[in-house]
Amino acid sequence: MNKNQILDSLYAATDAVYRDFNSALLPTVDKECFIGVRTPTLRKIARDIVQSGGAGDFIKDLPHKFFEENQLHAFIISAIRDFDSAIYAVDDFLPYVDNWATCDQMSPKVFAKNQDKLLPYIKKWIESKHVYTVRFAVLCMMRYFLNSGFDAKYADMVLNIKSDEYYVNMMRAWYFATAAAKHFKEALPYFDRLDSWTRARAIQKAIESYRVSAQNKLVLKSLKKKDVK
Repeated sequence: MNKNQILDSLYAATDAVYRDFNSALLPTVDKECFIGVRTPTLRKIARDIVQSGGAGDFIKDLPHKFFEENQLHAFIISAIRDFDSAIYAVDDFLPYVDNWATCDQMSPKVFAKNQDKLLPYIKKWIESKHVYTVRFAVLCMMRYFLNSGFDAKYADMVLNIKSDEYYVNMMRAWYFATAAAKHFKEALPYFDRLDSWTRARAIQKAIESYRVSAQNKLVLKSLKKKDVK
């Protein structure tokens, strides 16, 4: 599939109501950059692009104009099976990511089996000045470094991020809420070390999680009371 064929596929699946709904959820993207295509359809189009042999040309054609093109890009990258190819594609695309949805949809499965090779890139991304590059770095810390165990050096990397950006700090909150769900005893001390804004969001996310026990939710609620003036 070439660029014109891809755009034709996107326009053919336009849903005006969904376009308006989606654009309201993503205020960082100009409303004119939405076509209005639902995610299952985007995933199918991404598969069609890969099967047609056009994925390489598509992901080299940056920047994209439309939100849906960025979503296709994220889905295509997520399907890359070779680590070096995936990391190159991610590193190339991250500076162009302009919203939380595209950032969060990018999930190369190959990263899960290559944590040691991934970590230097995460460290680099965390130091970026670009909001969604930092957000993606924290997302990777949450996805790939909280499953087998809790390691303080990784939690410290997330804790020590200094940012006023909403989408960075919401991801930091999500990270610590997930840490609490998986490793409550080890994660709990970090809640006292978080800035009050991020702590409040992390506590709220953890309280809403079915993976956190009722008893542990009570402990978190007691921390929440400390922020009530």
